[in-house]
Amino acid sequence: MVKTGGVHRSVLSLRRGWQTSLSYARFAGLRLSGPLPDETTILNFRRLLENNDLCEAIFQAINEHLAEQGFFLKEGTIVDASIIEAPSWTKNKAGKRDPEMHQTKKGNQWYFGMKMHIGVDDVSGAIHSLETTPANVHDITKTDQLLHNNESRVWGDAGYTGVEKREEHKGRDVDWFIALRAGKRAKLDKDSREEKQEQKKAQVRAFVEHPFRYIKQVFHYGKVKYRGLKKNKDRLYLLSGFSNLLITERYLENESDGQSRSLWAKKMIKTKENAASKNAL
Repeated sequence: MVKTGGVHRSVLSLRRGWQTSLSYARFAGLRLSGPLPDETTILNFRRLLENNDLCEAIFQAINEHLAEQGFFLKEGTIVDASIIEAPSWTKNKAGKRDPEMHQTKKGNQWYFGMKMHIGVDDVSGAIHSLETTPANVHDITKTDQLLHNNESRVWGDAGYTGVEKREEHKGRDVDWFIALRAGKRAKLDKDSREEKQEQKKAQVRAFVEHPFRYIKQVFHYGKVKYRGLKKNKDRLYLLSGFSNLLITERYLENESDGQSRSLWAKKMIKTKENAASKNAL
């Protein structure tokens, strides 16, 4: 994590936000005219969260609240993974790169860092499970840890090809909606049943991009903030919970009308239709 004069830059940004933004201060229960926590207090609070696994607890508490509102149907899961880059330079005291991060090749480009693996409800688009690994770990190896074992369908991109044949999934009674590899799909006729099926798979898998967008673009976590996987995973638990609140916000009941619930019902029906179409096509 970047430091300025021995103080984490994110801590300085946090204090600056409290000092300049009324809404920011109110959210934290502070007053601009009153005393603000110093850098040491902020760091101690962050360590309190980390040392007591409270980041995961907050994530689970948010999900329990959303489940009570009906936003986790647990009928289907979309699995996916995304690379979060880490600094590859060695300008530090140890003179080495972070040993818990690794490099991997995606397309024609090399990346150094970690991977965030997530399991997402296929209707709400909210994250229900996450894992982190070095970037060189294959996506398919973490699938078992991303499923809650109540789903009847699982969606994934072509990187999960053959997942149903793995030992840990033997006896799992689910429909696997895994995308065809690009080469095979290119050979399909545009009007064929198989191509229409691939299009429907893609429509559902698109939901998984929403939480990644919030985490990387809204919360600016496209690059790691700490050394090691544990601290970054703790931060990702928090950001996943916050992303879930933003994702489901528009579906929450509005006191002035019931359109939000109507949108939610339509999305739920559409997803089930896409799943049912596997056998219908």
